[in-house]
Amino acid sequence: MLDELATALRRHPDRPAVLTTARSGRPRVRATRGELADLADGYAAALHHHGLTAGDTLGLAVRPGPRALSVLIAAHRLGLRVAVLDPNAGPDVLTARLALARPALVVADAAAQAVAGWARPLAGRALLALPRLADLGPVRTVGRRLPGCAPALRPRSGPTPERGGDDGDAVIIFTSGTTSRPRAVVHRRGGLDAGMRAVADLVRPTPDAPVLGGTFFVLVPALAAGAPVALPARPPRVLARQVARLRPQASYLTPPQLRALLAVRPRLHGRFYSGSAPVSAALLERTRRAGATQAWGVYALTELFPAAAVEASEKAAFTGDGDLVGAPLPGVRAHVGPDGRLLLAGPGQAHRYLGEEPGDWVDTGDVARLDGDRIVLGGRSKDMILRGAENIYPGLYEPALHIPGVNLAVLVGVPADDGDERLVAVVEPEPGADPRRLRRALDPVLAAMGAARPDALVFAPVPTSGRSRKPDRAAASALAAAATARPAGARRG
Repeated sequence: MLDELATALRRHPDRPAVLTTARSGRPRVRATRGELADLADGYAAALHHHGLTAGDTLGLAVRPGPRALSVLIAAHRLGLRVAVLDPNAGPDVLTARLALARPALVVADAAAQAVAGWARPLAGRALLALPRLADLGPVRTVGRRLPGCAPALRPRSGPTPERGGDDGDAVIIFTSGTTSRPRAVVHRRGGLDAGMRAVADLVRPTPDAPVLGGTFFVLVPALAAGAPVALPARPPRVLARQVARLRPQASYLTPPQLRALLAVRPRLHGRFYSGSAPVSAALLERTRRAGATQAWGVYALTELFPAAAVEASEKAAFTGDGDLVGAPLPGVRAHVGPDGRLLLAGPGQAHRYLGEEPGDWVDTGDVARLDGDRIVLGGRSKDMILRGAENIYPGLYEPALHIPGVNLAVLVGVPADDGDERLVAVVEPEPGADPRRLRRALDPVLAAMGAARPDALVFAPVPTSGRSRKPDRAAASALAAAATARPAGARRG
């Protein structure tokens, strides 16, 4: 699809490609389709002039936008593989990960270089940190260059070689692991293309009407279909104004972005998709009530994106235990192993972990069952809580806690004095919700949880972490332990 995009951008060069927004919500054209194509050509020539050839690794530390997308298109044209550098990983982990695939060149914008350099103390407060980029390889600056930045990688003119049809490595995405055993997912060109086509089939972008989203898996299919893309504003009130003015045909927001948006009571438009973290039926229903024509939860992994999807009405109608994430998307196969863990395979799956042999199936790490052809998650296998003789998987019961008035809820284990674990529900109310009424509404839900009924209930903001702002269970457990140590802070289940 990246090959198609490079050609498609030339068809209507004067039409908008990437939009940003003012604080008023008014959209601004950040790049036209022709400008994006010219930028990709220029960066391809610059990278070729720098000496990079097919198979080399290019480190990318550039915020989503026209320049990052142009560099990705240019790298794809030259047959390079792109290693995405995530400031949330921490410098030690990231350095260990990149030791597996030392980049021939690192391209970074001024913000990334600030995080790795003079602004490191400030960035550390926001849990962002990069190693000294120069320790990873030669560095060049993309975009505006500030004092102290590496030399600029300036777009050039001139011919560049076109990579043939070889299905080589396309992108490296660092996922989990430690400094001693880092893990990095390697997608090949064919798998990357299949994943983007699956997104296009799910979202169905049409020409000219805008799509709201900030990830490459959203940007590329939308632009290839002829739709302009708008990068979501960060402040929720500005994002609400952006949606109202832009009236996007489709929007992709993470659950934390969507919850923050709904808190300011927006008027939504078009279809909404949310993933990268658990998406509750209540969140999808709130999205529909706010005006979305459809609201979808997308189940995706770094190793296979997207894997399954479910629309709000289907998810709301599901009454069984666990989290219904929908039927596998076309071409995706699902299998539950003897230990209850979900295994997936499909055309868009990663080829391998860096430094490891390819495998036939992706081990999701999720406990699951199949309800006909639909996948129902029971939680992460590593999050299992042992209370008494019961193995409790939080994801099996957490969906029931997301009643109206609940923004986010998790079940966590808290060590007890006898070596056992106590089960605590940490519930984050929606803004303006009355905790006393919410407590009464939760009483029958807790009573119906049987062996998984929590020992205590705590009302508090659920801690989140990481790029996708997923619930941080370790931090939630510490919060629950502190709250339940004070009799006034919790209620016995």
